[in-house]
Amino acid sequence: MSSPGPEQLAVFERAHGDLPRQAPGSAATTELLLRIAGGALPPEPRILDIGCGPGASSIPLAQLTGGSVLAVDVHRPFLDAVEERAREAGVAHLIEVLQARMQELPVEPGSIDLIWAEGSAYLMGFDEALAAWRGLLAPDGVAVLTEAEYVTADPSAGARAFWEAGYPAMRTTAQNVAACQQADWDVLGVYLLPNSDWLEYYGPLHLRVEQLRSEGVDEALLAPIVEEIRVRQLYGRDYGYTGYVLRPRQIAVGGHSYGVG
Repeated sequence: MSSPGPEQLAVFERAHGDLPRQAPGSAATTELLLRIAGGALPPEPRILDIGCGPGASSIPLAQLTGGSVLAVDVHRPFLDAVEERAREAGVAHLIEVLQARMQELPVEPGSIDLIWAEGSAYLMGFDEALAAWRGLLAPDGVAVLTEAEYVTADPSAGARAFWEAGYPAMRTTAQNVAACQQADWDVLGVYLLPNSDWLEYYGPLHLRVEQLRSEGVDEALLAPIVEEIRVRQLYGRDYGYTGYVLRPRQIAVGGHSYGVG
């Protein structure tokens, strides 16, 4: 797939820039995944929201836990949106923003109780993200990620063609579970996001495409976004987003538990 040109990138920014979320998900899913992780977390956990976007997860995480949230994204306008939404929600005192690349996080090792990454780990690669972020977790820390996956071992040609162009490393749920276990992570929970979570993302995006059309944006520049939505409508049964709740595997030595890796 060729890299998008400046006009394409500008249209992408106009389409996505101030949408409420940048990947499938919902407040209900965030709360459910947090409940699965919650038994392993201390009161008022230290949370790192990686690839936070405009704060679709950061805000409810602060509200639900009362913990401190470090919201990280490389895109400054998203961080501005997080700060604005935090003020509106009354949790600005709990949320700090940081502009940084997820590959180079200036975060103290062992300082985080909960790593959160909805729809962002794929930018590094699922395995690479888990390896890079593992050392940031405190003892008994937990990581929650959502990842695009095939939900069948035999996806249709249309689904495979789309995803091989955009995310050639995409795997099945079974393959990702196995990869977690092989990398010494305990899998505390696996949750396939419902189709309604895709509508929370694509509904506003579709409306934005219609708005841009009405403003005379070239259809060729809108085509990649239109195609993404169309592929989901046609082949959505073949792929989805899955939430993972993970903890580095513990080993017991002399009555004490130690993390592996």
